[in-house]
Amino acid sequence: MKIISYNVNGIRSAVSKGFVDWLQAADPDVICLQEIKCDEEKFDKQLFEALGYHVYIHPAVKKGYSGVGIFSKQKPNNVTVGCSHELYDAEGRVLRADFDDCSVVNVYMPSGSSGDTRQDFKMQWLEYFLQYINQVRTQLPNLVICGDYNICHQPVDIHNPKSNANSSGFLPEEREWFSQFLSHGYVDSFRHFNQEPHNYTWWSYRAGARGKNLGWRIDYAIVTEPLKNRLKRATILTEAKHSDHCPVLVELTSEIA
Repeated sequence: MKIISYNVNGIRSAVSKGFVDWLQAADPDVICLQEIKCDEEKFDKQLFEALGYHVYIHPAVKKGYSGVGIFSKQKPNNVTVGCSHELYDAEGRVLRADFDDCSVVNVYMPSGSSGDTRQDFKMQWLEYFLQYINQVRTQLPNLVICGDYNICHQPVDIHNPKSNANSSGFLPEEREWFSQFLSHGYVDSFRHFNQEPHNYTWWSYRAGARGKNLGWRIDYAIVTEPLKNRLKRATILTEAKHSDHCPVLVELTSEIA
């Protein structure tokens, strides 16, 4: 199973930049999108159904904000919208598709960069999400948790860790949460294969950051421990340029080796 996660920063904007042709060429079995910024009425499902995908979205209540989507070549056994929390579900942050041998969770974690109120919101969300996903795992042990986590875990994941030490997304308490999260039996699939620096998934639009590769790695494909032996590859698809993010890919073998 080939799974891609991509914060498209507006699905209609991405489509205008060639996203549909790219998706057809990339041909993932499942793609998880974050920040679709589009409600049911304006989301053109037929564009993606024409490529053979079953299309599911969870838009935010607020128009033009947040929202996630999952497209899957195989029809899921079950799709669960939201994370059983009214406040977070109003922002369209979690969508899950269950298949025979694994479940794919698409998550768009909050940013705290706009100020203290949203940073507090983010920290409360993180605490809730860990409890939530651990509960899901008791019923569904084979999880792939894709998405924009809005956190750089280690100094190797950010272009300038010293100057960003007090920046939302690289705060000590956020990084500590990420370490705690992984310690519960979750695996960062990219770091399972690649320990090298300068691998990023998001770049500011300012000062030509992407061209200079001055980025942050905040998009992840995390898997639960039982799937570790099924990891075939994980990579960052930097050539895709429909957003200020780029996609991340994880591929699983169908059976445990």
